[in-house]
Amino acid sequence: MTSSSSKFSDLAKRLVTGVIGAFFVLFAIAYHEYGFFVVFLLLCVLTQWEFYKLIIANGIVPLRTFGTIMGVILFTMIYLVEKGTISYDAFFMILPFSSCIFFIKLYKKDEKKPFTNIAFTFLGIIYVALPFSLLSVAAFILDEYSYQIIIGIFLILWASDTGAYFAGIQFGRRKLFERVSPKKSWEGSVGGAILSLAFAVGLSYYFKDLALWHWIVISVITVVTGTYGDLVESLFKRSMDIKDSGRKLPGHGGFLDRFDGLLLSIPFIIIFLKFFVQE
Repeated sequence: MTSSSSKFSDLAKRLVTGVIGAFFVLFAIAYHEYGFFVVFLLLCVLTQWEFYKLIIANGIVPLRTFGTIMGVILFTMIYLVEKGTISYDAFFMILPFSSCIFFIKLYKKDEKKPFTNIAFTFLGIIYVALPFSLLSVAAFILDEYSYQIIIGIFLILWASDTGAYFAGIQFGRRKLFERVSPKKSWEGSVGGAILSLAFAVGLSYYFKDLALWHWIVISVITVVTGTYGDLVESLFKRSMDIKDSGRKLPGHGGFLDRFDGLLLSIPFIIIFLKFFVQE
């Protein structure tokens, strides 16, 4: 009885948090391109900061503040370049900023593994900040802001996660990758794929910025790479000996838990959009 009540409580928390969070994110995206910029910049900062916090808890000493600032610079520059406010040449400004990480660590005393700390500083930028920054490429892939593409990507991603979660609970028998994530099942993955494809087809009737086949391909990319993103984050948590990345989102864990699928799927989606959609 207690176990059943606990599961219901966790599910209720998950649903409430998911609905509220999704409403604010979708509203910001649809309201204006600056709403998109502010919300995802904030999510990028919170997720990257959480990543560094987990690393620090395991005895590694990355440059958390400087690394997060680098993430903010990267996100802002890609947004402004894609919007057409500044030229692509501005990206070269990132090079001297990133070099400063080495200079700062050079003057840090009593660090046993400075290059390990430098590596994890860059990992926070590449693993977290870069994928969030690439969302701007998707948003402006048609040379003007398209809220439809961003909303579509997230609805498909959330559909995949939701389908996998409920199908896994109801039908999960065969382990997907037991060594890394014992709870993931093939049945859950199939459930996520079915719901994701259903959303992709449904989106094509209302969001005309992309064709039906575009949405279907994005759905397939999301299911495959999003699942790997989930597994990679599970591998990361296992290596750090933690269960959840945080407790900021009731029922979902932390920001890293919530956006793990996005971090690996968005680079592949961008490649597809660049080759088959960009005008």
